[in-house]
Amino acid sequence: MSNEKRAMTAEDFMNLEVFSDPQITPDGQSYTYVSTTVNEEKEYESHLFLQKLDGSPVNQWTYGHEKNSHLRFSPDGKQAVFQSSRSGLPQLWILNTDGGEAKQLTTFKHGASSPHWSKDGKYIVFTASLEADDDVKKQKEQTKEERQKEAKEKKKQPLIVTKLKYKSDANGFHDSKKSQLVLYDVVNETFTQLTFDDADHAYQDISPDGRTILFSANLNDDADYENVNDLYTVDLATKETAKLTQRRGVYHNASYSPSGDKIACFGHEYAYMGATLNELYLFDVAAKEQTTLSGDWDIQLGDAMIGDMRLGASNAGPVWSQSENELYFIATDHGATGLYQVTTDGERTELYNEDNHLFGFSYYPASGAFILGISTPVDPGNFHLLKQDGALKQLTNANSKFLEEVAIAEPETLAITAEDGQEIQGWLLRPYGFEEGKKYPFVLEVHGGPHAMYGQAFFHEMQLLAAKGYVVLYTNPRGSHGYGQTFVDAVRTDYGGGDYRDLMQAVDYVLERYSFIDETRLGVTGGSYGGFMTNWMVGQTDRFKAAVTQRSISNWLSFYGVSDIGYFFTKWEHGLNLLDDPQKLWEFSPLKYAENVNTPLLILHGELDYRCPIEQGEQLFVALRHLRKEVEFVRFPGASHELSRSGDPKMRVERLNHICRWFEEYL
Repeated sequence: MSNEKRAMTAEDFMNLEVFSDPQITPDGQSYTYVSTTVNEEKEYESHLFLQKLDGSPVNQWTYGHEKNSHLRFSPDGKQAVFQSSRSGLPQLWILNTDGGEAKQLTTFKHGASSPHWSKDGKYIVFTASLEADDDVKKQKEQTKEERQKEAKEKKKQPLIVTKLKYKSDANGFHDSKKSQLVLYDVVNETFTQLTFDDADHAYQDISPDGRTILFSANLNDDADYENVNDLYTVDLATKETAKLTQRRGVYHNASYSPSGDKIACFGHEYAYMGATLNELYLFDVAAKEQTTLSGDWDIQLGDAMIGDMRLGASNAGPVWSQSENELYFIATDHGATGLYQVTTDGERTELYNEDNHLFGFSYYPASGAFILGISTPVDPGNFHLLKQDGALKQLTNANSKFLEEVAIAEPETLAITAEDGQEIQGWLLRPYGFEEGKKYPFVLEVHGGPHAMYGQAFFHEMQLLAAKGYVVLYTNPRGSHGYGQTFVDAVRTDYGGGDYRDLMQAVDYVLERYSFIDETRLGVTGGSYGGFMTNWMVGQTDRFKAAVTQRSISNWLSFYGVSDIGYFFTKWEHGLNLLDDPQKLWEFSPLKYAENVNTPLLILHGELDYRCPIEQGEQLFVALRHLRKEVEFVRFPGASHELSRSGDPKMRVERLNHICRWFEEYL
C-alpha cells in the first residue's frame, strides 16, 4: 500500500459527508437527498439538496446548524414539505419550489415529523407525539427556556411504572404521550387528528383516492406483552379504523398499488422468533386476502448491513411499478445488498448487485429509472442513476477530496470452512504502510445483533484500526443475516457454541494463510452481541493478548430484567426466560467464567444504554477487578446503545481513541 496518502484518524469520520433519503421529483428530471455532516461545533447537522439528472451541479436548499430531513414534494411539484429542527424541535415546514423562504407549518408542543402528501395534493399526513387530551388545533411550541423548565420539574417527580414496555434505548423512559397521525388541510390550513388509541401509530401510506390512511400499530389488549403489530386503515371521512392483518406477526414498509386494489409490505410471523427472515406479502384490499410472494427465496428482504457511517433513513421498498405487475425492493445476501424486482406471480429478477452496499433507492415509474444510494468498503456513499436498460451513471462525488488525501484499505474477501462444513464469509484488511516480510498485530471484530451482517460497506472503525497498523478481520459467523434462514437461526439456543467456533476457526484460517500476522499479538473487540462474544472469548481462551468489549452483555440472568428487550429477547435467543432455568442462563453468561480471564480487558459502556444496560459492564468490571485481573472501565455519560453509530461526535472520538490506546498498550 502506498504511503503517499495519510493514515486515517479517529476524528476523520467528522470530515465525511453521509448521504440518505434519495427522492425523485414528480417531473422525473431531478432528485433530492439529505446530507449529514459534523459541523465546527462538533454537532450533527443535515441539509437538503437537489440535483438535476442531466448532470448539473448540486443545489443546496437549506443552511445553518440545524437538522433538515424528509423532504417530500406535492404531486404537482410546486411545493415541498420537510422536517426541520430550526425552531428548536422537529417541526414541519413548507416551501414553494420556484423560490422563497420556507414557512413553518406546525408548532406542536412536542414536535411533528415524517410528512407525506395525499395523491391529490390537498392534504399532508404526519406524525405527532400527543397526550390523550391534546387538541391538535391548539398546539403551541414551547420556547427553549420553557422546555428546560419543564424537564427540570419532571426530574423532581417520581416515575410510576406499571408496564413492561416502560423504556427504550435512545428514547429513555416512556411517558403517556403516543405517536398519533394528524391530517393537515393545505387549502384551509387546519389540523385533524386521525388516530386516538393509547398506542404508537406508524404511518405507512395513503390510498390513491385519498380516502384512506394505512398505518401499523398494536391495538391489542395484550400489547404490553406482545411484540407484534398489525396493519390498519382509517377512513378520513368517518375516522373509522379497520384491521387489515389477521395473523400474529410484524408488518412494515406497506404501500398501496397505483390503483389502490392491493397493498404490499415486508413482515414475518415469528416462525424463528427474532431470527425470522422477512417475507414479501401482498394483500387484496377488497377480498381481504393475504398471499406471500417471497416463497422459498431464503434471502433477507431489506437492508441488514451493519456499519458506523450510515446516518438518516432511506427507502428499502417494496415499491410498485406503474403497471402494478412488479415490485422493487432491496435484499441482503452474502455480505452485500442489491436491488431486486418481483412480479406479482412471484418471479424474482436481480436488477442491480455489484457486491457492495445499496442503502436506499427511489423509483420513477414513467421512465423506469432508479436513483441508487451505494456505499463500498472504500467509499462512504454516492448516488447513481440506474436506467431501465441497466446503464449506471454516477451522479455525486461526495468526499472526493478526503478520499484523495486519506489511505483506505481494500478488503480481501475470505471463504472459511467451519468444522461442520459450513462456509463462513469474512474480510481482511492489511495495515497502513504494509510491507512484505514484516509481522503485524491483529484485531478480530465481531458484529452485534447477532442477526445482522458485516459486508461490502464503508466502516470507519475498521479503517482506523488498519491505519493504526493492525491486520483487521471481520466475519459473519452463524447467526448472521445474508446466508439463509437455517444459518441465521443456527445461533439461537447456542450462544458461545457454533458461533464461537466459527470465529476461532476464522482466526486459525488467516494465521495459516497470512505469514505477516503475529500470532503472539492477537486482539478482539465487538459491541452488543459482539461485546457478549468478546467477553465469552476471553473467558474461554488465552489466545488473545488484548480485548475491548463494548456495550456488552455479561450476565443473562440480570439482562432479562434490566434491558428494554430482555424479557422477550432472552426467550427468543435462548429458548427460556429467567425463571424457567436460571442455571442454564448462568452457564452461558460470561460473568461465570471471570476467574478464567487472563486477557487484559477494556470495558466501554454508555451510561444511558437501555439495550445492554451499563450494569452489565459494571458487574464484569467489579468481578474482574475483585479477582485482581487487568481490567479498565470507561463510562460514557449521556450515551445510549447507539454511541458508535450516531452518538455524540466528541464521545465517538473518545471511544475510538480508547480502543486504539488499549490495543497499542497490550499488542
